[in-house]
Amino acid sequence: MIAVVFSGSRFSDWRLAEKGKIITGFRMMGINPYLHDERFILQLLNKNNNLINYAEQIRRIYFFGAGSSSPERKEKIASVFKQFFKHARINVDHDVKASALSTFGDGKGLVGILGSGSNAAYFSGKRTADNHFGLGYILADEGSANWIGRMLLKSFLNETMPEDLQEKFIARYPLDRKIILDKVYNQANPTLFLTSFADFVMENHKHRFIKKIIYHGFKLYIETYMLPLTKQYPGMAVNFTGSVAAGYEEWLRDVASRYDIVIGTVIKEPIHNLLKYYLNKN
Repeated sequence: MIAVVFSGSRFSDWRLAEKGKIITGFRMMGINPYLHDERFILQLLNKNNNLINYAEQIRRIYFFGAGSSSPERKEKIASVFKQFFKHARINVDHDVKASALSTFGDGKGLVGILGSGSNAAYFSGKRTADNHFGLGYILADEGSANWIGRMLLKSFLNETMPEDLQEKFIARYPLDRKIILDKVYNQANPTLFLTSFADFVMENHKHRFIKKIIYHGFKLYIETYMLPLTKQYPGMAVNFTGSVAAGYEEWLRDVASRYDIVIGTVIKEPIHNLLKYYLNKN
């Protein structure tokens, strides 16, 4: 049995398969080595009945996650998984590679992520090239769900949010300045809080204020990530994954076209194509 996992900071999608057939699929809390220590990750695995029931049968695990880029953070995930999945070979890699495999397979191209966070890279067909992106939710993540959440909260606190939108926001969320600043600066996993406004944004995305935020985020994203990559790797196809990319695909294509960037495939959840890829390999 194999397990294929794609994890953002908010959610992780799991698929267990054997002999070409899916045994089960489920979603649980995201696993990010930046945000979680070994004890927390192990406790999380031990709370899931699907994993408890199938742990002994799993022989290979392909885990791709936000924050799993350096050798140290990959080993952090692998060491915990080895304790829980005692008979499995563990493969840990970055979420950017998962996005590349799910949209290009073994082909070459530029892949972008716009989901809970944001990132981009050139994919050679085997590996993603190193770059200076992936600076996380404090220094980067332009255009992502947590970046949009930050802009939304900032406009609320600065009282620049339009009154009609503010009324909806207050009716939806029992928040004030003290609570917001505490959740962002003092409590664990602030990215989960920042991305928790994604549904509100989608429900009100036609409001000119929110549309302006999203367009501005996409503009920053294209200028920061994609323009340097297209100059370094001219002529490469450009694909995207992620909830924000898929949810606002038309707007993303519109912004990219202004920079003469043509976007090919856009998928919301890499897990489906990622599973197909590894079923064909095993």
